[in-house]
Amino acid sequence: MSDEAVSRSCALIGPFGVGKTTLLEALLALAETPLRRSRGARGVGLQLGGATYLGESWTLLDCPGSIEFFHDTEAALAVADFAVLVVDPDPARARAAAPYFRALAEAGVPYLVFFNRIDGFTGRVRDSLAALQPLCPRPLVLREVPIRAGERITGYVDVASERAWRYRPGEASELIAMPSEVAPREQEARTGLLEALADHDDAFLEKLLEDVVPTPDEVFAQLRRDQANGAIAEVLFGAAEPRQGVRRLWKALRHDAPLPAETARRRGITPAEETPGDALAQVFKTVHAGHAGKLSLARVWRGEIRDGMTLSGMRLGGLQRFIGDEMQKIAVAGPGAIVALGRLEAAVTGSVLGANGGIPLPWPTPPAPVHALAIATEDRKDDVKLSSALQKIAEEDPALTIAHNPETGETVLHGQGEIHLNAVLDRLAKAYNLRLVAHRPRVAFKETIRRPVHRHARFKRQTGGHGQFADVTLDIAPRGRGEGFLFTDKIVGGAVPRQFIPAVADAAEATLQKGVYGYPVVDVEVTLVDGGFHAVDSSDMAFKTATRMAIQEALPEADPVLLEPVEHIAIALPNEFTSSAQRLLSSRRGRILGYAEKPGWPGWDEVEALVPEIELHGLIIELRSQTQGLGTYRRHFDHLAEAPGGMAEKVAKTP
Repeated sequence: MSDEAVSRSCALIGPFGVGKTTLLEALLALAETPLRRSRGARGVGLQLGGATYLGESWTLLDCPGSIEFFHDTEAALAVADFAVLVVDPDPARARAAAPYFRALAEAGVPYLVFFNRIDGFTGRVRDSLAALQPLCPRPLVLREVPIRAGERITGYVDVASERAWRYRPGEASELIAMPSEVAPREQEARTGLLEALADHDDAFLEKLLEDVVPTPDEVFAQLRRDQANGAIAEVLFGAAEPRQGVRRLWKALRHDAPLPAETARRRGITPAEETPGDALAQVFKTVHAGHAGKLSLARVWRGEIRDGMTLSGMRLGGLQRFIGDEMQKIAVAGPGAIVALGRLEAAVTGSVLGANGGIPLPWPTPPAPVHALAIATEDRKDDVKLSSALQKIAEEDPALTIAHNPETGETVLHGQGEIHLNAVLDRLAKAYNLRLVAHRPRVAFKETIRRPVHRHARFKRQTGGHGQFADVTLDIAPRGRGEGFLFTDKIVGGAVPRQFIPAVADAAEATLQKGVYGYPVVDVEVTLVDGGFHAVDSSDMAFKTATRMAIQEALPEADPVLLEPVEHIAIALPNEFTSSAQRLLSSRRGRILGYAEKPGWPGWDEVEALVPEIELHGLIIELRSQTQGLGTYRRHFDHLAEAPGGMAEKVAKTP
């Protein structure tokens, strides 16, 4: 078995700006494995760091803080043994942690909460805890009580062991006697801790009722069990920048994080001893790394992965593990290891690969897109290059959707917000040397008519030989919304020979693809009521031309009207922002349908409305700015509606 046999992983998650990457750096520095590469833009993209701490192998997954990259957080939680939710101790910022508590609950991952930047916090930790508790489905249990010098926190008391420590800049904390002024608060916190543990263990409860003081080992063991089964989440604090409380966090990870076999069982994976020789790994991130080609970042769930072996019918072309944030080639990786698998071209993010074939495992669904940009190359010669690059980027980022809109002819990126799509454009420029023009996508307007028109047209042309002749009389009338195009033939007496009638129908439908304002005309019935022909000069082409003439002349007289697509929107947000969202929707010509509490999300509402599609561009940017970055929405097409007066002329001039 390799030295990766007991490798564990921990996801560092939390809102933007709470110092997760600084905490990653501090943890790796204490493990004597510092980051070496430039971090680039903070909050953008998943970053991995591998280290060995006190003889144990770890991979830390630093998840992006921007909500626009939340799918990376969900992917990391799907393969992690444990998670640390990093939050700001300011109670006013507690609400930002709500999506992360929800993601942890859905993933079923054991976790603890870490209040970072405690060195600059002057409030009460118990107030911070009280602000978080309504957002967390598990009881939050305070593991530490702060020791203060004035308003500044200078150390802590471990509630489980009842030992006190004083922070020392750049060094390990110093063990000290418990200050007398802290003892009452420590006893209060310890009582709360023991009562929380007793809620889930009858034997532990019986000891408390009999006034038997549990030993520290008993407390630690019960803590680990309750953390693992989701009964509680413990709370620690510290400051990553001066490395205060970071060693304590390492100890908590070593003690509380499940072993790889425990995580595999939680994920429903059959143990290795029951499936000998059947190695299994799951891809959680795909990366196209230039000359290195395609790399599939994966978690080994069981067995050993060896370079050159066959996984799900594909030969593995390279195996690497993370040392710090750099990769090192290895020959074999054991259970729990997080590795980069080379040249598995058919592997996709979320797929499970096995020596004897993969198995189905749940994988988080990418969030629905909420922002879009149309893109085009500055040089048309780069179109093929762009197509190849987009295919690779879409493979790397499941939260990105790339579509060609046949109605507008545009290539459109659909993603999670402005930051997300700008990051995609930046990668296209830097990694693929593509110069692009990006702009707001065009809206696929439609047209219809409100008045029936009777129109006759004759096409006659003499060219010296056979000429061209066709005569048609058409009734063009509106249909009900959503009923589409209908062609009806009412010719009697052979006024138009049967072989030419399909040409009239085809020409009518084709001509309606561009109406008075330049958009397709929908919900129209065209009826051929009369006509004429010439035995020699009539042809399909002539009848198509006559039909086109009749319809083009008729449309301006048929009271044309522009139709705009209207979307059904469901905004999810904390209920304190519900009224703001309603005002925002109304300002964008939205019609509020109502609001209600979002199922399974205490303290959150869902506001439903009908909003014209043209008003949706930039909605997510404004919504997040009004909801502390928490608001999001789902959308789907609802219906076509008549555009307000003046819009038809405006959009007709839009290139």
